[in-house]
Amino acid sequence: MNSLSHIGGDGRAHMVDVSEKAATARVATARGRLICAAQTVAIVRDGKAPKGAVITTAELAGIMGAKRTADLIPLCHPLALSKVEVKITPTDDGAGFDIEAIVKTTGPTGVEMEALTAVSVAGLTLYDMLKAVDKTMRLEAIEVTSKSGGKSGDWTV
Repeated sequence: MNSLSHIGGDGRAHMVDVSEKAATARVATARGRLICAAQTVAIVRDGKAPKGAVITTAELAGIMGAKRTADLIPLCHPLALSKVEVKITPTDDGAGFDIEAIVKTTGPTGVEMEALTAVSVAGLTLYDMLKAVDKTMRLEAIEVTSKSGGKSGDWTV
């Protein structure tokens, strides 16, 4: 296991210096799930959620969240993102929603945190928009599923 890149020799947190790293095409994907009652999924599918277009709003919120990652996570670099896509679909078993994000940039550092933030913010938005009809919801299994670019190469779950 590598040492922590955000901790200096003196034990203090610092932003990693990426100024010497090559700008390469970088992509990261992440996923998560909002578990809820089957009736909640049905309300969304039927377009009867009290707060309106739940999935569209949550997908947009996820995109906006990815763009604000550096404002939320103290040591993340602000990045010029070239693509953020968030897709929310009902699970096959009807017990919630799958949330997936893909984030791309060309730069000196990866976009894993942006992909995780997109999934997290989309899930929190779903939760917020549906909490009036379902108090049992929970977010789970938020994880990076793949990354490419940079000196550490490609990685997939």
